[in-house]
Amino acid sequence: LVPLGILDVMSGLLTIIFGVSFETSDFIVDGLEYGWLNNKEQYCSIKQLIINLDNGPHNSSHRTQFMKRMTEFADKHDLEIVLAYYPPYHSKYNPIERCWGILENHWSGTLLNTLEITLEWAKTMAWKGLEPVVNVLETIYKKGVRIAKKDFKSIAGRITRHLLLPKYHVTIRPQNG
Repeated sequence: LVPLGILDVMSGLLTIIFGVSFETSDFIVDGLEYGWLNNKEQYCSIKQLIINLDNGPHNSSHRTQFMKRMTEFADKHDLEIVLAYYPPYHSKYNPIERCWGILENHWSGTLLNTLEITLEWAKTMAWKGLEPVVNVLETIYKKGVRIAKKDFKSIAGRITRHLLLPKYHVTIRPQNG
């Protein structure tokens, strides 16, 4: 199983999504889509979504498939998306990492040898007094999906990189925004 955590730092709502194949750009964006759609009523007035990310290889702002999918996400939900990356070796400042630590302590050496056991244990942990939303994405994802440079040009024009922190702060504007 591959875990993806989404933490709403304002409300404390933690969503944990398990994938059954590989961690890929598509898995990450599908997980974000799931989290957004499940909470869209409380987010209906939001026009800008700031996503704090680690520096994983599948969610890099230089990964063409990830940026293509995030651009589609921005268009679909008419959102300006800001991708704010933690620098290498700074994951201790990322709140989702604390969630993983609590989940590992909660599991406390339990043998997680089935999907059902893993999901049930994840559902019974608590983050700031709240139980997480736990789900499974059963899609089988292909590794190594990329967009050709010539096809990526139209997407690249919609991506703005911060002048001083181009690797760590990226903005995607929706098509009509």
